[in-house]
Amino acid sequence: MIFLFFFLVNSAPAPLVEATSNGNGGSVFEETRIKRSDFPSGFLFGTATSAYQVEGAYLEDGKSLSNWDVFCHSVGCAENGENGDIADDHYHMFLRDIELMHSLGIQAYRFSISWARILPRGRFGEVNRAGIMFYNKIIENLILKGIVPFVTIHHVDLPQELEDRYGSWLNPEMQEEFIYLAKTCFKSFGDRVKYWITINEPKLVAEHAYQTGLFPPSRCSEPFGNCLDGNSDVEPIIAMHNMLLAHGKAAKLYHEYFQPQQGGSIGITVHGYMYEPLTDSELDHQAAKRAMAFSLGWTLDPSIFGDYPEELQKYLGTNLPNFSIDEKNFMKDSIDFIGINHYSTSYAKDCTNSSCSATWNRAIKAFVEIVGERDGVPIGELTGVEGSYVVPRGMEEIVNLIKIRYNNKPMFVTENGYSSLDLQEQRVNELTDDVKRIEYHSKYLAYLAKSIREGADVRGYFAWSFLDSYEWLKGYKVRFGLHYVDRQTLIRTPKLSARWYKNFLINNTHLAHKKTSTLYTVS
Repeated sequence: MIFLFFFLVNSAPAPLVEATSNGNGGSVFEETRIKRSDFPSGFLFGTATSAYQVEGAYLEDGKSLSNWDVFCHSVGCAENGENGDIADDHYHMFLRDIELMHSLGIQAYRFSISWARILPRGRFGEVNRAGIMFYNKIIENLILKGIVPFVTIHHVDLPQELEDRYGSWLNPEMQEEFIYLAKTCFKSFGDRVKYWITINEPKLVAEHAYQTGLFPPSRCSEPFGNCLDGNSDVEPIIAMHNMLLAHGKAAKLYHEYFQPQQGGSIGITVHGYMYEPLTDSELDHQAAKRAMAFSLGWTLDPSIFGDYPEELQKYLGTNLPNFSIDEKNFMKDSIDFIGINHYSTSYAKDCTNSSCSATWNRAIKAFVEIVGERDGVPIGELTGVEGSYVVPRGMEEIVNLIKIRYNNKPMFVTENGYSSLDLQEQRVNELTDDVKRIEYHSKYLAYLAKSIREGADVRGYFAWSFLDSYEWLKGYKVRFGLHYVDRQTLIRTPKLSARWYKNFLINNTHLAHKKTSTLYTVS
């Protein structure tokens, strides 16, 4: 039996939602009838991964140890000791993976370059030709299949030698290292790559690596954590400043010397949680505004306006470095597009005039506490990642906020996806019959389409992720992929969500809920 009802999106025409009965009176599947034709012609739909999370081959063909290799082998980076040594073995299986992408019908693939694979010793060593060849093969085979390569230059991992030599992002010398990496990428791949992202989520890296100590080089201080060394109130600000200047200098190099001949575009990607005020009080409204400034604005204001947001200057004070006049000039309008990694929405609670924990009641946290419940009611359904909720309206809210604040600069949703836990007692068919992932993507896409209808210049959407992959501190326990990866055999099995995405891309909104045995398997 099929029941039809409406999924309301404010006052806009409501996309249809369909619930499918399980035969026992219960609803097993809710599908928002969003269609490919609801998006503009030329809009890019794709999937995304990053190097450390999928490649494996951590010491093959001249690659050096990365900061994550060393971190995972020494301190231990995931809860159960898992690491990215093998990951999804994309290094050896990329041709089959690209064929799988092609069968899915995606138009673009976002992936990142392993810094340690192409420049094992940074600018003080030789360019690793085997690494260049590997990415050339990926790019060429994507293009042969009609898939647009969308390349992130730096996505968290870097050569351990740069950490040992400089202390990585705490040292301004890393700016020159990054420029050399970017130049190597532009020279090697820029004749075919037309979309570049300099750095993925610099604010999140600064926070996890230098404030909480959860990422390498694992630096922090009380009350944020108990690391061997670090200063959680100062070092994240320094690291962020160096990453932003590295981005700005690389973008200047591209705009002046490569873009005129290669004709591509360059941007940066932000970690884009949406924050709503916990209450209707003016203090909580201001807290939500500060939270957005400290998350999005910390990266985007310098990259578009040439300086830090007023909120950062007010609350961080003398700890916040200044941009010189020359730096402001090359930072301003350094991006051609904004990349948004959006997954969830939370509430923002003011800490300037109310009680908060010692961690939240600090300038580096903008004196804002982030909470997921109001009066005991969660803001949305909890996902497999702690603190991440399903709140589809957040997609429209964050896109509209960026549209207004940044003069409708072109945008790409560079990551959006649903996380589910991989519990030991679950069978493969339970992991591949992922109706909640379909509901998630459908509803978030419906709100994205609404924001585009209302004038937002969004030009693409990348589902995170193409494969179940290594999810940093969670290892392989949390799964975001459209394709299930067996950890023993590395066989890829398309989930129901992969079938849905394929139907969506050919503008076929009908998806019967059938047993996963009807799906195909690629080894």
